[in-house]
Amino acid sequence: MSLNIHNMSSGLLSKLEFIKDRWEEVGKLITDPTIISDMKRYVKLNKEYKDLEPIVNAYYDYKNTLENIDSSKSILETEKDDEFREMAKMELDELSDKKVTLEEDIKFLLIPKDPTDTKNAVVEVRAGTGGDEASIFAGDLFRMYSKYCDSKGWKIEIVDVSEGTSGGYKEIIFNVNGEDVFGTMKFESGVHRVQRVPATETQGRVHTSAATVAVLPEAEEFDVQIDMNEVKKETYCSSGPGGQSVNTTYSAVRLTHIPSGIVAQCQDQKSQIKNFDKALKVLRSRIYEIELQKRNAEIDSQRKSQVSTGDRSAKIRTYNFPQGRVTDHRINLTLYSLSSIIDGDIQKIIDELKIVENAEKLKSGESLQINAN
Repeated sequence: MSLNIHNMSSGLLSKLEFIKDRWEEVGKLITDPTIISDMKRYVKLNKEYKDLEPIVNAYYDYKNTLENIDSSKSILETEKDDEFREMAKMELDELSDKKVTLEEDIKFLLIPKDPTDTKNAVVEVRAGTGGDEASIFAGDLFRMYSKYCDSKGWKIEIVDVSEGTSGGYKEIIFNVNGEDVFGTMKFESGVHRVQRVPATETQGRVHTSAATVAVLPEAEEFDVQIDMNEVKKETYCSSGPGGQSVNTTYSAVRLTHIPSGIVAQCQDQKSQIKNFDKALKVLRSRIYEIELQKRNAEIDSQRKSQVSTGDRSAKIRTYNFPQGRVTDHRINLTLYSLSSIIDGDIQKIIDELKIVENAEKLKSGESLQINAN
C-alpha cells in the first residue's frame, strides 16, 4: 500500500522538503569552482549547509517513521494472524510515540536562527556598587568567562583594562572569537550580584556587591559604515600592563564618534596601529548595538521575553558564597554548585536560558525563514 505522506503532516513535511531541496542546492553550489573562488560567499554557503543538515536528517527520520506507521496500520487492516497483529500494534504504539517526539524536536530545529548569534562578541565587565569588593568580583567574573571560553576553544583578546585598587578590575573589555559566541554569551548581559564576606571585612559580615556585564555582537565593516571624518582620534600614554615601553610612548588610542558621542579606547597593545584597530572594532560594535537594541525592542513589544538580553540594568544573577548558591533570577534557576560555576562551568545555566528562549519563540509563533542566497 502506498503512502501519501502529505495527507498526514503536510504542513510540517512541506517545510522540511523545502529545506531538503535548499540543502541539496547549496551542496551543489559549494562544489562549484566559481563559488569556491569567492571566499566570502563560499564561507556563507558552507555555514548554511551545515546549519541545514540536522534538519534534513530529522526530515528523513520523520518521513521514514510516517512510512512505517502506515505500514503497521496496513498490517492491522489486512492481517488475520493474531501474533502478527499484536507485533504490528506494539510497533505502531512505539512509532506513534516516536512521531510525537520527532515533531517536538523538529519544531525547535525550525526556530529561525538570529544571524547575530553567529558573531564574535565584545564583552565589557564593570565594577558596580560595593567599592573594592565590586572590583574584586568583576575580576572573578572575568576569570569565570576566561575559563568558560577556554573550555569552548574560544580565543580572548584584552582591549582595555582599568585595575581596581585592591585587585580585580574597575573595568575590563575583551573580545571573544570563536563559533556562535554572541548567541551563547549574550545571556550574560546584565547586573551580577555577589553576597560574601570580603577579604577586607574584619567582623565577618556578609556584604552585597555588584558588577555589570555587557555583551555586544562584534560588528564587521559591512554591518556598520563609519565615516572616519566623523571620528576624533586621540593618543595617550598607556597606564595598563605591558612594561615601560608601553607607558612611555603614545601607543594608547581613544576614538570618539562625534555624531553619537560614543567613545572607545584601547591601550593593551604596544603598537598604536593595533590599538587603533581594536578601538575601532569596539566603536563599530557599540554603534551596531544601538541599531540592534531598536530591532530587539520591536521584537520584545510583540513577545515579552524572560531572558531578554537588552537591559543591562536588570539584576540577572546572584552568587551567594555563604550558601554556595547561584540563582538566575530570569528563570528562577538555583544551583548549589557555586565553586564550579565561578570556576567557569556556566554551561548548564546558559543551556536552561536557551531552552526558555526557544520555548518563548515557539509560543509566539515565529515563522520559519530560510535565507535564499
